[in-house]
Amino acid sequence: MSSNALPRQFALDLGRTHQASLNNFLPGGDRALISTLQKITGQWAAPSATPAIVDANPLNHRWIYWWGAPGSGRSHLLRALMYAAQNASIAYYYLSNDDPSAWVKLEAALPQQLKAAIPTAIAVDDVDLLDERLSSALFRVLNAVRDSQQLYVFMAGSDAPANLKLREDLRTRLAWGLVFQTHLLSDHEKIQALEQAASDRGLVLSPDVLPWLLSRFYRDMPNLMALLDALDAYSLETKRAVTLPLVRELLQLSSSPNNELMNR
Repeated sequence: MSSNALPRQFALDLGRTHQASLNNFLPGGDRALISTLQKITGQWAAPSATPAIVDANPLNHRWIYWWGAPGSGRSHLLRALMYAAQNASIAYYYLSNDDPSAWVKLEAALPQQLKAAIPTAIAVDDVDLLDERLSSALFRVLNAVRDSQQLYVFMAGSDAPANLKLREDLRTRLAWGLVFQTHLLSDHEKIQALEQAASDRGLVLSPDVLPWLLSRFYRDMPNLMALLDALDAYSLETKRAVTLPLVRELLQLSSSPNNELMNR
């Protein structure tokens, strides 16, 4: 079941995406990575991001690459960093295989950014999906990092650098930076994250709802969060508490062909 299979009226009511941040990411086994990212964004948040802060760049002419299974928070962390850069009023670029124009904009701006007195944050999602042209562009960006303390480059992919199906020099270059693996949450950690998300929305769930969802519904966090949004909307619409019968009713309203999940 995908989030698109949820009842359309409720998906539209809560079509907003909750802002990704480091604060709403449950670290699980990723505490070393999160600590590193918090140190960096903490510097950005200092008043005016002064040149002294740039000099303290802990990456020291390097970059950070993390990899892990789908659902382990890879993209969430990249979006969180771009949100932090936006809040700190520093330049930021979010790059992926789906938006070649963003790469063109970055390469056009890069010479000026190298001279800037404040940081520039660059996020590259799904490195493993980059085609030959974009792989070459990323290689040029990583070369530029060696000439500047202003560039912060964060990248995420599906596998460790040595296992990526990319050009050899780019795989080698990725490994020169800091490399982390992101981990899937345990069921207990998922419940913690969902309970926190429900609390943030002012949503009270009956105790049996989340364990039931983990056993019956798809287990990836994006779909679980999307369902939580739909439950929030449906609870408000029907003026009923979020209990297991309400969850079953909402899922029965879905047009998904996977309604047999409800009969298990």
